[in-house]
Amino acid sequence: MRRGESATPAVARVPAELRPAAQALAFHALRQLGRAEALRTHLANRAPPPEADALLCTALALAWQEEGAPYPAFTLVDQAVEAAKNQPETRQQQGFINACLRRFLRERDALVAATDKDPVARWNHPRWWIAKLRQDHPAHWEAILAACNGPAPMTLRVNTRRVQLEDMQARLAQAGVASERVGEHGLVLQQALPVHAIPGFAEGLLSVQDAGAQLAAQLLLRDLPAGPGPLRILDACAAPGGKTAHILELAQAQVLALDVDPVRCERIDQNLQRLGLQAQVRAGDAAAPAAWWDGQPYDAILLDAPCTASGIVRRHPDVRWLRRESDIAQLAQLQRKLLQALWPLLKPGGRLVYCTCSVFRAEGEAQIAAFVARHNEARLLPGPGHLIPQPGAAGLALPDNQPGDHDGFYYAVLQKGARHAPPGPPDA
Repeated sequence: MRRGESATPAVARVPAELRPAAQALAFHALRQLGRAEALRTHLANRAPPPEADALLCTALALAWQEEGAPYPAFTLVDQAVEAAKNQPETRQQQGFINACLRRFLRERDALVAATDKDPVARWNHPRWWIAKLRQDHPAHWEAILAACNGPAPMTLRVNTRRVQLEDMQARLAQAGVASERVGEHGLVLQQALPVHAIPGFAEGLLSVQDAGAQLAAQLLLRDLPAGPGPLRILDACAAPGGKTAHILELAQAQVLALDVDPVRCERIDQNLQRLGLQAQVRAGDAAAPAAWWDGQPYDAILLDAPCTASGIVRRHPDVRWLRRESDIAQLAQLQRKLLQALWPLLKPGGRLVYCTCSVFRAEGEAQIAAFVARHNEARLLPGPGHLIPQPGAAGLALPDNQPGDHDGFYYAVLQKGARHAPPGPPDA
């Protein structure tokens, strides 16, 4: 992670039988990294070599908080020292690591109290991230940070084209899999399971999708006027295909699922095949329609734009440490480019849903306010706006105020009307 690599491929290299445990430990450490690094600064005058520092901070992240620690603190210390012995890069640092961790055990309360004054340690997010949230969400920034430091639930989307939500929940219950309803098509499992162990998954009756992400297809299709034939819909930036599939589960539509990455397009095909759904899947740059557009306008466009992913750090806890503050402006520029490129492809009266899995206003509310100001034919329809991450069973701004547990998103629903000419000069 400190080399700029996501934790996802690193965990994927772990043998399959050890992968779930390795991911759990890695995610726990990443969620407590701010505290661990602050503790290390109190334990050592200067940071040790990178490999030893990574091992020391990992041990501190896992051990500093007794409640919720994966193992007893003394066990973690012993295992960290043993790991240092077994790696050539850290062997010479095993005494240093042992001394730091033993001192931590002796002085835990005082060291934790000293680091409580550091907001990075308290909230386990970069300083700039905390400041940005305080600016963007002055009434909710603490709740957002607290939510982002917890694990995400396993939420399923039921393929209601093939099975009713109630019937699917009953089938899960019969198999001993407890769940609660969320939104119009979702079920939250009380206990996460490997997908191959979920009844109905292999048959295409279920998909894994956060409750907040399930809003995209609903907002795109709700009250959308039907034409004489199937709806023409563009899902831009579509990989891995969850929102494409949801659209097809809810509507008779001709869908073009577009993504710039050919490898990720294969994921779209695989997901659709499992669900028994069909769409045109194509690799292409959504910002350059001349290379792939057939010239026929779309009834609806879903733009799930690239973003900082600041709303899904429960599921990807490394994101907070990989991102830089400058990424926000760079991604906002890309989002603006995509909106400008795709808006002309929408027919009059059509609908564009813009969404990001970000909690930063520059990628959401501010982005759309600027777009509407530039396009007087763009009408902003009622929509959720910013959904802040919500753990537990309250707060999800789904239609009809249905409660639920969800990640952070932004949604804007834009309808295309007639362009109005700017007012001319006053009469002489």
